[in-house]
Amino acid sequence: MNEQIKTGPAKPEAVYFLSEIKEKKVLLNGKKIGWLSDIVIVDADKAAEVTHIVVERPFGYPSLLIPWEKVVSINDVVTVAIESVEKYEGKPAENMVLLRDHILDKKVLDLNGNEVEVVYDIKLVLRNNRLYVSDVDSSRYGLLRRIGLKGLANFIYGLAKKIRSDTIPWRYIERLPEQITSFRGDVKLKILKEKLSDIPPVDLADMLEELDHEQRVTIFKQLESDHASDTLEEIEPRVQRDLISALKKEKVAELINKMTPAQAADILAILPGADANDLIKLLDEINRNKVKMILSDKDQKNIDIATSKFIKFSPETMVQEVIDHLRIIAAGKDVIMYIYVVDEQDTLRGVVDLRELLQAKADAKLNDIMITGVRSLNATSTLYDASEMFNHYGFRAIPLVDDNNKILGVITSKDVTNLKHLCFID
Repeated sequence: MNEQIKTGPAKPEAVYFLSEIKEKKVLLNGKKIGWLSDIVIVDADKAAEVTHIVVERPFGYPSLLIPWEKVVSINDVVTVAIESVEKYEGKPAENMVLLRDHILDKKVLDLNGNEVEVVYDIKLVLRNNRLYVSDVDSSRYGLLRRIGLKGLANFIYGLAKKIRSDTIPWRYIERLPEQITSFRGDVKLKILKEKLSDIPPVDLADMLEELDHEQRVTIFKQLESDHASDTLEEIEPRVQRDLISALKKEKVAELINKMTPAQAADILAILPGADANDLIKLLDEINRNKVKMILSDKDQKNIDIATSKFIKFSPETMVQEVIDHLRIIAAGKDVIMYIYVVDEQDTLRGVVDLRELLQAKADAKLNDIMITGVRSLNATSTLYDASEMFNHYGFRAIPLVDDNNKILGVITSKDVTNLKHLCFID
């Protein structure tokens, strides 16, 4: 780890894991006075701040309790700047929370008190010369790192970022109990309704897949409808069926109605026929007809699964105007990565990638930065045609137009590539 000096101007943020810094040598004036045994924290909502380090000493000498502000650096060794060793002799007070003694190896419980995982390691972040606990690590990668097999873990997991970052943010941990000790007290998740809304659907889906039935249903039922619908799309089929079986059919239909017809068909395709038919009957009429056509016709037309929820502006619109209103306009849209440029008759004139929009000059007009000659599909084209174009060009969405180049809708790559019932598509 790069050395982080705590004196003078704030240094760049650095990340540490308890398993990698515990038992490091502690030096005073270049001489070893002991080794880092534990870390004292003060609990808070979003992060816990480090207040002291505990230094064990050899030959029966009393341990040291050194304030964090006396720690100069954490590198291959821990360097401290104290007036004398004797002044800091002593043990942590009973009301102090110790990371190694009180948190490590504790069970992580869900809202109902059921065990979810075990704390194998603890992530700390150095920010503005102050050290915070940012996450608890309950991943298998964290376990291997904890027992000194980080190299093996990297080899096994192929340095997969998703696995290596499988940690629980401190903001999702309830305030620690006052009676927590080495042998008593657990670490409990604080997955509350207002906190769940902060978790992206992809990440929330991963979390739900790791829980048992009762745990995932409890958490899923707390989600707002839009968030629940987006999350349900991201969950693997086995867990989708599990959740759907635990919800009222009316609730499932509400969530499916918020999806594109293609996504809705994808969900319904994994269910038993009788259950799928019951849900189809509860869908809005337009969605119901489109979903039934998708499920029954392998030569389905793209127009039947296209979405009308995309962003469009006139060619004369200024870049800054689009950016100023983008957050509001994008709400509820299925396609937000492209801005479609159309005239008063909705004739497709060009397209602007969201990235290009954000990098453009504020006083530029969309017709100055748009791509003309847009690749599109006719309304009579099939899903197979869309699949071929997606595979060839790598687009994320394709507009559908009529014979006069009037935009009728947009089909997304997700709508095509994620359809399990359309396995005939290459």
